[in-house]
Amino acid sequence: MGKLNELTAVDAAAGIARGAFTAEALMSDCLERVGQRDEDVRAWAYLDPDHAMGQARDADAALERLQARGEEPAPLHGVPVGIKDIIDTDDMPTENGSPAFAGRRPSLDAACVAALRAAGAIIMGKTVTTEFANILPSKTRNPRNLNHSPGGSSAGSGAAVADNQVTLALGTQTGGSVIRPASFNGIYGLKPTLGMIPRSGVMLQSHTLDTVGVYGRCLDDLALIGDVLSAPDRADAYSFRGSRPRLSSALAQDRAREPRLAFVKTPAWPEAEEEAQEAILSFTASFGSACTEVDPPTPFGQILNFHATVMGAEDLAHYAPLLEDSPDLISDMLKARMGEAARIPADSYVKALLAREKLQQIFAALFEKFDAVIALSAAGPAPRGFETTGNPIFNGLWTYLGFPCVSLPLLAVKDMPLGVQVIGPYGGDAATLAVSRWVERNGKA
Repeated sequence: MGKLNELTAVDAAAGIARGAFTAEALMSDCLERVGQRDEDVRAWAYLDPDHAMGQARDADAALERLQARGEEPAPLHGVPVGIKDIIDTDDMPTENGSPAFAGRRPSLDAACVAALRAAGAIIMGKTVTTEFANILPSKTRNPRNLNHSPGGSSAGSGAAVADNQVTLALGTQTGGSVIRPASFNGIYGLKPTLGMIPRSGVMLQSHTLDTVGVYGRCLDDLALIGDVLSAPDRADAYSFRGSRPRLSSALAQDRAREPRLAFVKTPAWPEAEEEAQEAILSFTASFGSACTEVDPPTPFGQILNFHATVMGAEDLAHYAPLLEDSPDLISDMLKARMGEAARIPADSYVKALLAREKLQQIFAALFEKFDAVIALSAAGPAPRGFETTGNPIFNGLWTYLGFPCVSLPLLAVKDMPLGVQVIGPYGGDAATLAVSRWVERNGKA
């Protein structure tokens, strides 16, 4: 059939379920694409083609048994998924992007990986992450232009999906590491509400910020995998405790009215490139009365500092044993960042934590008037060169607040992709995806 690797996850799952093609054929096309492009894109930290094909054949055999019993396959049966290499897998190494963990073999799957396997997904391999999912750029390149950054720290996951090497992938976000790679690589990304996807078995960087997110080729892909992964995590004090409406059901419903969208020039706005500012202003203007520019709340001016304070202090707390035990295996760039974090006063950290609750309340009031906030997914397109993974300034503030964010690949600047970010209220992931569909269908770039 050919080019099965270019299918959306929804179409891939449906095609396998109805017998239009096999999981083995899909995996074969994915691996062929990897073979063609791996030397350039470098998205994989670990990939065993024989193991991947063996899993695909097992999936096909399992499907035959299900059909013989008259049973339906699980929602992701036979669909390949890439796993960021800070997320534990019991049949593959998890090295956290660092020589300090070289050869590490977990004995258990992370909760999110276990959920994927239970849903029939094939864990294709481990995707490249930056060192400890932090600041040091990785080996991965942007498939849209190999001279540009793919972002960080979920670089391998974003690049692998964008280059049609894998159908879906997991990432994580502490600053901007799901949304920014989605923007830079021109794909769809979802950073859900904090704790919506279980974090057990994921390397901890910042316990009040770290969020597992997903990449796909359309909004329905994000909903499909998001529904599979959404579950409480009893081992995590920050697991989301509220109701969990189905994302796919929300996308399937036609909106009775156009949404009320707020465009907020956050404190990040001055750092956006001029062409990026022009692109998002033109895009939001195309909605007419459905989109209103709203002044940032008064306490919002310090939010970038609050996020940096929380992230720095918590990073230092979780990395301290590594810095002490394996200093020769830690990059100078990360050591320098942790040196800065060590100078954060304790009262600044506490104040930043307390400020979050106040800002969440302010935005809860805003979301009573508006269905979603529209913003840039990044300050501009992927930067040329690899000295940096790009500026996360348009992401960290929403990560700090724990809100769900979707990146839509709807804009282009300098012949490179640029995402439109849709931000929803805490716990409002399903409604945020539904608004994102309306934005995608009605916005004009």
